[in-house]
Amino acid sequence: MKALFLIFHGFDKANGISKKIHYQVKALKECGVDVRLCYYDITSNGDRRWMVDDEVIADFGTGTTAKLWKRVYYSPIIEYARRENIGLVYIRSHHNANPFTLKLVKRLKRTGARVVMEIPTYPYDQEYVSSSMKLHLIIDQCFRRQLSKHLDGIVTFSNAETIFGGKTIRISNGIDFDAIPMRRHSENDTTKELHLIAVAEVHYWHGLDRMVKGLADYYRTNPEYKVYFHIIGPLSGEREREEILPVIRDNHLEPYVILHGPLHGDELDAQFERADFAIGSLGRHRSGITYIKTLKNREYAARGFAFAYSETDEDFDSMPYVWKVPADESPIDIPKLMEFQQSLKITPAEIRESVRPLSWKAQMQKVVGEIEKINNAT
Repeated sequence: MKALFLIFHGFDKANGISKKIHYQVKALKECGVDVRLCYYDITSNGDRRWMVDDEVIADFGTGTTAKLWKRVYYSPIIEYARRENIGLVYIRSHHNANPFTLKLVKRLKRTGARVVMEIPTYPYDQEYVSSSMKLHLIIDQCFRRQLSKHLDGIVTFSNAETIFGGKTIRISNGIDFDAIPMRRHSENDTTKELHLIAVAEVHYWHGLDRMVKGLADYYRTNPEYKVYFHIIGPLSGEREREEILPVIRDNHLEPYVILHGPLHGDELDAQFERADFAIGSLGRHRSGITYIKTLKNREYAARGFAFAYSETDEDFDSMPYVWKVPADESPIDIPKLMEFQQSLKITPAEIRESVRPLSWKAQMQKVVGEIEKINNAT
């Protein structure tokens, strides 16, 4: 089967979403699918292009008109699908249901292709906070139910059986074990200090301010035992900076909360080697989400780390290396976290082995299997 994996943006090598997409494409290939990656590219001189792998299928040039064409002109994608006899189009939603994407899906279906759409986070309406973002959301809300009627499935990491009236294909975020190394040091010396790590493009729903506030409470007691919190990734917006930076400043936490910014490759691996415990999302309830299977939890486990989070994740909720925190606004109880970490007996190798069934190949095979069922039934 030939497949086209379609996204509406480009790539950043330090970005977790970019890495995830490449993992998914690789996994589809491992499932025996002849898959090509279609994406939107902006060159160093500002040319805006639709690409399929290394092939330019449309070049819009530069300027305002080029920006507009990107949002409304999808004929090159449809022609490519028809010419190459694409049997499956896997679209990653950009929350961009509108008349143009609706027409795109309808025309792709007329080529004979099956079309599925991945909605990475559901629900997502609560993530839209600014006026410009809300306008974008209103357009999406007007067309997403109509769009879902034309899809052969909606891929979700939630437990929803339907989304916007469309039947879901439920999978977990996966792991590419070839790309994620296990920590080399099975245990650091934690007798005098503990190093926590969180890797994210930090949004308010990550709730990392809860950890910083917990550290502020902890250091008011003037403890001898030191706890350090390493945040790897940018603070994404003004809201996130206002929730975190003043707490650090006002409580003199600069030595203990280290903002590294984006890291990848060897630099990221080096930070994980120094770390003792990982921090997942602590505020998903802020965006109305209680049930989610985040990529970050799986990557922490693949590296061999115990970790904390606040949502419901059925793949990890009963694992002995997971510390669940309340899904509320309370500061994180640092002494309790320390107590949990010090009680751990499981090794990094055992943690990594526990998530072998969550490989990206196993997850994407679920999608392929659903498409095969549809094809066999017609």
